[in-house]
Amino acid sequence: MTSYRTNVNRWQSLGLGFLTMLLPAMVCADTLRVLSWPGYADADLVKVFEARTGNQVSVTFIDSDEALWERVRQNQGQDFDVFAVNTAELQRYIQADLVSPIDTTQIPNIARQLPRFRQRGSINGLTHNGKVFAVPYTYAEMGLIYDRQQVTTPPTSITALWDPQYRGKVLLYNSSTHNFSLAAQSLGITDPFKLTDNQWPDVVKQLIALRRNAMGFYTGPEESVTLFQKKHAALMLANYGAQQVQLLRSAGADVGYAIPKEGALAWLDTWAITRQTKNLALAHAWINYLLEPEPSQALEMRQGLANTVSEPPYMRPKDRIVWLEPAENSERRQRLWERIYSGDRVSRVMAP
Repeated sequence: MTSYRTNVNRWQSLGLGFLTMLLPAMVCADTLRVLSWPGYADADLVKVFEARTGNQVSVTFIDSDEALWERVRQNQGQDFDVFAVNTAELQRYIQADLVSPIDTTQIPNIARQLPRFRQRGSINGLTHNGKVFAVPYTYAEMGLIYDRQQVTTPPTSITALWDPQYRGKVLLYNSSTHNFSLAAQSLGITDPFKLTDNQWPDVVKQLIALRRNAMGFYTGPEESVTLFQKKHAALMLANYGAQQVQLLRSAGADVGYAIPKEGALAWLDTWAITRQTKNLALAHAWINYLLEPEPSQALEMRQGLANTVSEPPYMRPKDRIVWLEPAENSERRQRLWERIYSGDRVSRVMAP
């Protein structure tokens, strides 16, 4: 990701008043350990926060939900204080007792968020037993990116990824959970996140067919840009949405972007605090800081991502997004996806 280029001195003058109130609750010269997706904790953001609080920040980046789960679960979350996680994944961290409830009174910038993000009870997966366990930060819909030279008519449906004319020209995101939901959507299944016993075989067959259409798989946004251009992809499922569109266009690619009629699966990333955090107040201060105007705008301007304090400029009124929800069985999806990815047939994929 590109690094932030903001003026540190201006950040300091804007925030000293608020941080002065928080500092007594913090342990000076402590280190905040952040586990983040690329683009959420760039170097200059970190430097500003360090200058304000007098504490150090150590950032570790991940590129998949599976990698995030393994890093947080290792040592029962003792290696990190705060991490970015989407709402569809959050509940399993709660169930595993890896996260601490959020004290929203320590994050006054929540008041700046759009109403739909302040209504936390209406966001599936954000709360548990009446307690808030994360604060929304950014989101993106999984639209379809297409090469205008190879795809002259913009795709209107998710099923374009299965179109025989694009055999070997489709670039996909390597995620078991998302791909099962995508395949379920393409089959018209009402709830793509809660597959029933009799739906699994059809979804597996659909994913095997999708695997045959794929030219490759990516995890991070930069990798997707490299593969899209190097392999001359015609279509790509954009797990990072408009962020990938921006990166591709900046790299000189002539691409279009479409939201499928079925509705684009959309992830909502949040900041959560580990149960084992060494500095609860500092973790809350980090979340509050990133909801300020300039960090929020930087998500849109630099990363092509939407923030939670202003409406995104690229969505049309008719476009529909489908918020990701916790899957019925993440472990089963991952196990079956590994077999599909390896090229197994239906009988072997579905074997116990």
